[in-house]
Amino acid sequence: MRAIEQAAIASGVTSGLEMMERAGQGVVAAVLAEWPALAAGPQSAVVLCGPGNNGGDGFVVARLLRDRGWRVEVFLYGDPARLPPDARVNYERWGEKVGDVLVDFDRRRGWHGADLAVDALFGTGLTRPLDDLTQVLSNLGDAADISADPVRRVSSAFDVPRVVAVDLPSGIDADSGKTLNPSHGGRGAASANLTVTFHAPKLGHVLAEGPVACGKLVVADIGRGREPGLPSRQARVEEASVSGAVCKASGHKYHHGHALILSGGPGRGGAARLAARGALRIGAGLVTLACPPAALIENAARLDAIMLRPLRGESEAAALAELLEDARVNALCLGPGLGIERAAALIPVALEAKRKTVLDADALTALAADPNLFAMLHGACVITPHGGEFARLFPDIADRLAAPATAGPAWSKVDATREAAARAGCTVLYKGPDTVIATPEGRAAINAAAYDRAAPWLATAGAGDVLAGFIAGLLARGFDPSAAAETAAWLHVEAARRFGPGLIAEDLPEALPGVFRDLGF
Repeated sequence: MRAIEQAAIASGVTSGLEMMERAGQGVVAAVLAEWPALAAGPQSAVVLCGPGNNGGDGFVVARLLRDRGWRVEVFLYGDPARLPPDARVNYERWGEKVGDVLVDFDRRRGWHGADLAVDALFGTGLTRPLDDLTQVLSNLGDAADISADPVRRVSSAFDVPRVVAVDLPSGIDADSGKTLNPSHGGRGAASANLTVTFHAPKLGHVLAEGPVACGKLVVADIGRGREPGLPSRQARVEEASVSGAVCKASGHKYHHGHALILSGGPGRGGAARLAARGALRIGAGLVTLACPPAALIENAARLDAIMLRPLRGESEAAALAELLEDARVNALCLGPGLGIERAAALIPVALEAKRKTVLDADALTALAADPNLFAMLHGACVITPHGGEFARLFPDIADRLAAPATAGPAWSKVDATREAAARAGCTVLYKGPDTVIATPEGRAAINAAAYDRAAPWLATAGAGDVLAGFIAGLLARGFDPSAAAETAAWLHVEAARRFGPGLIAEDLPEALPGVFRDLGF
């Protein structure tokens, strides 16, 4: 973002002062849109300004609110003489119009009873823990004190009912979403009801603690522009691309692939049936569920359009190898309800076939237990660990990710997933509200189920099995592994959001047609 800003300034598109002014305007506009009652008449605000350009934005916000007739008290953390040039200009503009800026952060002054607190202390440039500001930040809000609606929280011990953060709540690392922890173990970060950032979201807004700390996120355009050759770190799954890739315009069933799902034994087939249903609903032309002969009747009683194949004979591995002689079977899913020992026996056959393959659940546990199996992974595979499975597969990477962030830019879930994908030699989908998908080459995407895309009801048994089936179905359709993982993760969240609270895993495939209709096909 700094490079984009500097390029815009160098090209003459804008200036630093103009961007700072527009940033302040964007914050004020977002505040009044979020809380229309504040526009009804003069209110009161306390504005906390830091020693950098984030503080400069804060001085603009303070001036604009004061111009609206608000009673505003401004606190500066730092030495005015050491402010960056643009921030210094806005510090002086405030002083010329209003007067003193308080520097003592006296909790008895200005705070109690204010209608709004503005956190403009530290934004994307923060690289150190805030040891000496821990108490001040905790006064702005406590992320542990969250009501049923996480955007509406008790924000301050000083009766400040609304907190807006400029760019990021102070103390949150912009690259990882982690709190930069003070050395003494204090809280170290503020939380907000509303966060206003500029130009585009940052990684820290959607990873780790970022969404909880930010409350609600608004992106304001401040006229930075974008110079050719400066890549965006943000990519979205566009609805049009999903529509064009997933809809069926022509062809018969074999044109849309044949996915094979391996199932557990009697009483353990539910997870595989969920995956199979997901693969069929997402558009695979055919889906076959392969199971032990003893589980055939159970699965037949629950499935109709999904075909069944018993893995007969003395060796299930040999039976699977025979089944895979049919070249039309072009995608596999192993793991959901399969059993760890059976997964360990079947993984070599599946991976030796070099088909596009999803490995989930028990297959991941088997991979973690046997380095020889792990070494068989290839570029057409997708592995889909949740946090516990990731720690078993990549214990050193998981330990580094879990370590407290003591400096920024902190190591993030994106960094961890990229390293895991490079080690595994395949696409890794690391599950969570901040799902990250990475390839061995280093490409990464985040599927953030946060803010207006939050879907907390996805925390239900079997939801991951359906996701594995979605990926397998898209692999069968011809998607490459990373595109299948990214698109499946996006559709998984959209299906959950469309169904809403009360969701169970069985509902996800059934909600998918409605998502497709909403997309226009």
